[in-house]
Amino acid sequence: MKLSAATAAAILAGLSVAVPADYGVFPKNSNALVSRAASNSKVDGLLFNIDGETKYFAGTNSYWIGFLTNDADIDLVMGHLQTSGIKILRVWGFNDVTAGTNEVWFQSFAGSEPVINTGENGLQRLDYVVKSAETHGIKLIINFVNNWTDYGGMAAYNKHYGITKPADWYTNVDVQTQYKKYIEAVVSRYKTSTAVFAWELANEPRCNGCDTSVIYDWATTTSAYVKSLDSEHMVTLGDEGFMNGGGDSSYPYTTGEGIDFAQNLDIKDLDFGTFHLYPDSWGVSTDWGSSWVTDHAAACAAANKPCLFEEYGYPNNHIAIESPWQSAALNSVGVAADAFWQLGDTISTGKTHDDTNTIYYGSDEWTALVTNHIADIDAKYGGSSNGTAPSNGITA
Repeated sequence: MKLSAATAAAILAGLSVAVPADYGVFPKNSNALVSRAASNSKVDGLLFNIDGETKYFAGTNSYWIGFLTNDADIDLVMGHLQTSGIKILRVWGFNDVTAGTNEVWFQSFAGSEPVINTGENGLQRLDYVVKSAETHGIKLIINFVNNWTDYGGMAAYNKHYGITKPADWYTNVDVQTQYKKYIEAVVSRYKTSTAVFAWELANEPRCNGCDTSVIYDWATTTSAYVKSLDSEHMVTLGDEGFMNGGGDSSYPYTTGEGIDFAQNLDIKDLDFGTFHLYPDSWGVSTDWGSSWVTDHAAACAAANKPCLFEEYGYPNNHIAIESPWQSAALNSVGVAADAFWQLGDTISTGKTHDDTNTIYYGSDEWTALVTNHIADIDAKYGGSSNGTAPSNGITA
């Protein structure tokens, strides 16, 4: 999801102050309430296995949680996810700055050489997110860079190294060397944690007007590098899922942004595919969304890899518009989980950011899109997803 630069800066300031033959579709499990030992998440057929349980999982996104400075706020949010039954939380593992700041930052390009911040207002904030996730049985997708300029992104690298063509980010040796240094800094901190669901190469990588080989080759090289650092956790791309033809030939079914979803599924070291859904940004109807979901499910089933419906949202009428998308995902072989954009909660400084897509904990929308959705998952797979913490969560 892309935020405006001004909005992102304001938010940051505010927050820092404060397959088997059945394709992995298993029958109902009467032992779902049993407390499970924490383990690394993995692919199991066309589904995910979390702490020994193979089923469809519900998730959400919180770009802001790693920028909070109050540990109690992080625990509050994680506790709400746990008791609600949400298992997967996607967080920003990057926060790049190009000027001096007193706020939380993870990597700075303000000086002559990039600096990775491992201090109290740096990656130690992400440390606590991982620790709290372990305590509450939540699994994290942690990504390394943003395609958009929010929180620095690829543009911060390009500015520092004097690159004028955004597409060169994927091939420039200096950029990729620093990017890999940052990946190593993050992965080395958490590679022994069972709270890591997957490492993600980027948020919504695009290469407008490029041949699809640019991102394909970059993702092939980078995913292999991440696996060389940590072979025990999954790796994914983080793209929006643009397809090379099919569908109704609308913009998302073209390769103009340098993405070929099916081609990228063939990358050996990417364990699962990701796709997003924003009809208002893409110029398509909301009804169009369900076919977008099923088309990706079919592509993932054909590739024998699960899909994560990783981001989806709409500025209004959330329940009526997004519930059918959730149903399509849950009932499509090939989709293993979904994560709505974005999580909202009330913390010590007030309500978290509302970008018009936000679903707030405790609201009627939460009941419809979280509580009822998870009830549908439990009806299909059995048991309850009420978030009992794993019995041996590791503490960082």
